[in-house]
Amino acid sequence: MGHSEYDPAFKNRRPWNAGRKLGAKRPLKPQQVWAIRFWLDGERRVRDRAMFDLAIDSKLRGCDIVKLKIGELVSGGHVRARVIVVQRKTGRPVQFELLEPARTSILTWLGCRGGGLDDYTFPSRIDHEAHISTRQYARLVDEWVTGIGLRREDYGTHSLRRTKAALIYKRTGNLRAVQILLGHTKIESTVRYLGVDVEDALALAEGTEI
Repeated sequence: MGHSEYDPAFKNRRPWNAGRKLGAKRPLKPQQVWAIRFWLDGERRVRDRAMFDLAIDSKLRGCDIVKLKIGELVSGGHVRARVIVVQRKTGRPVQFELLEPARTSILTWLGCRGGGLDDYTFPSRIDHEAHISTRQYARLVDEWVTGIGLRREDYGTHSLRRTKAALIYKRTGNLRAVQILLGHTKIESTVRYLGVDVEDALALAEGTEI
């Protein structure tokens, strides 16, 4: 059941969060996104390049990324420009766009992977009928960011989900649009997710003349 705080051994126990960076993981910058793409291409990691591009464009949680099936992304032999999926966490549908780099890398991967429309896009290495686990996805993200010299403590799977959303907000200041793209039910969730604070609000106000 663990130690009591009065046990002598309790004083020597290392806190569970010692050395860990807690809180929201930072989004990637555009140049970092391209750096990871170049690194993955150089390593000839076709699957990972497709997964990375899909994660950036879709803004989905890791649990949704790993469970995507080929038929959800492909129609008539082509990767869809727009996709609708039901989020596992909320049970609500969310729509996202797939730009040309993502469509190209996904199509390249599927050409290597093969499979039918009912198969998972990213199969498990252990059981090809199952999908890759969220734990393995997180490990891959660690490899991608450290591959270009970033600290894994600063980034995670949510970094990929936040990257495009943060960029859209920075360029437009449109919280409602970002809320729709992330599939949040409440605007307050989007505010917390992006880390919007008073400085952001003042900066937008200062740039708006009447």
